[in-house]
Amino acid sequence: MSADQSPLLREERDGVLLLTLNRPDVRNAVDLPMAEAMADALDHLDATPSLSVGIIAGSGRGFCAGMDLKAFADTGRRPWAGDRGFAGIVRRASDKPLIAAIEGFAVAGGLEIALACDLIVAAKGTRIGIPESKRSLVAAGGALRRLPRLLPPSLALELALTGDLITADRAYEMGAINRLVEPGETVDAARELAARIAANGPLALVASKRIVREQWSWTDEEFWDRQAAIVDPVMASDDAREGARAFTEKRDPVWQGR
Repeated sequence: MSADQSPLLREERDGVLLLTLNRPDVRNAVDLPMAEAMADALDHLDATPSLSVGIIAGSGRGFCAGMDLKAFADTGRRPWAGDRGFAGIVRRASDKPLIAAIEGFAVAGGLEIALACDLIVAAKGTRIGIPESKRSLVAAGGALRRLPRLLPPSLALELALTGDLITADRAYEMGAINRLVEPGETVDAARELAARIAANGPLALVASKRIVREQWSWTDEEFWDRQAAIVDPVMASDDAREGARAFTEKRDPVWQGR
């Protein structure tokens, strides 16, 4: 299989791993090879010291239409990859920050891929939603947990019950999307955002993401001790001292990831 035929394209540049869903003929619907490729790419992102941030985008006219039902019907193979779950991402994403760059549409499992990322850049007019209920299905890839944390819970429930779609413009107004840009500009905008993130200490990025993601289940009494267990190794790292020295010496830091 040539690189262009791969269900997931990879490009590494300036500390950023760009992953492009590459099944445009079926609206980037997820089959098992794509899920396995995504899981492998996220393993690579986490294991590569020179990479700090990942971006996920879609080829063709849209981001992703969700699970490839025809492929499932034909093969009986669900597009789940180990403990990462559907699409190789929704149950366990990367330790490092991820940005979704969505254009055209991100629906059903496609929206759940975007929601598994940490930040979302969207093109104006992009349609998003979880229409599973229209087929007597349930959005079981994390949307029912993550959407109520990004949108007003009443709107998240309305989307789940009606199966209707909304625009990224409306989601942006409610704070669920980080950047709203013109169509065709999402990857460039995501790269700009990723560059700002990648300039920072890699240990601090992983720790900050972990705390924000995990703290939902912590009680107020647990928070400080659990946070300290994650933060203390970062504060004692060579990078923390390098950051302080670079600040006092008025220069850019040189991170070592340790």
